[in-house]
Amino acid sequence: MAGTELILLGAAGLLLAGLITFLVLFLVARRQLGNVRRELSRMLAEQDVQRRRRRRGVAPLALKTVFQTADMLINKGLGATVRNSIEDLAGWAQIERPDLARLTADGRVVIVFSDIEGSTEFNESMGDRAWVRVLGKHNKLIESLVGKHGGHVVKNQGDGFMMAFADPENAVRCSADVQAALEDNPQRWESIKVRIGVHMGTSVRRGEDLFGLDVAMAARVAGQADGGEILLSAPVGEAVAGLDDILLGAPREVELKGLRGTHVLYPVDGSTWRGR
Repeated sequence: MAGTELILLGAAGLLLAGLITFLVLFLVARRQLGNVRRELSRMLAEQDVQRRRRRRGVAPLALKTVFQTADMLINKGLGATVRNSIEDLAGWAQIERPDLARLTADGRVVIVFSDIEGSTEFNESMGDRAWVRVLGKHNKLIESLVGKHGGHVVKNQGDGFMMAFADPENAVRCSADVQAALEDNPQRWESIKVRIGVHMGTSVRRGEDLFGLDVAMAARVAGQADGGEILLSAPVGEAVAGLDDILLGAPREVELKGLRGTHVLYPVDGSTWRGR
């Protein structure tokens, strides 16, 4: 009898141990299943968001820009993709046609382009982290001075800026202040030099053909400038020529890519901002 009881007790113990093991395994499996379900739900949600983003769009212009950049990298190398922020900004403006005419009653706006001369070389020699810090300080300087002189930053891209002002005097004074700040403390700015071009359009009303010409003209003027130089188109040069504290150098007659004929440009003399 005692032997039978021992056998029954042993069997009951084994059964209980089996039930406990089963219960533990069941709880673990249920928890794992819950984790899998949550992960699956998260992945499905992410896929849904990505599908919605693709539907709304990377816009055709953005896709076009990506393919153009890839093509430039393949065919022309890295330098071509960053060689000229001004041209990129001008291309953006001609496509997007920002409403600059609202800045003035008659629709005439002064357009300013600027970028850092040799930015690619600076980036390569300094390294990305240091260059980003310098670029951030440069961008803050431009933005603060544009605001100080009543201007408007239309767009900035990398080291390039497109700005708009209601009158040529403010545009030139802002440009001179930029050069003064960079020259007064070159160590703070790692000796970067900014080239600036200023043009006053006859009309920049949205939808008018002259808009594209004015943007192209301003970009080409900036492209003619050297680092540390401000170049003015003839309308801007003539508008500020009578001001005592803005001095102009000898006019230059140049050809500008994509624009017919020759054009007269006026450099702002460095004494305008030096020794202030």
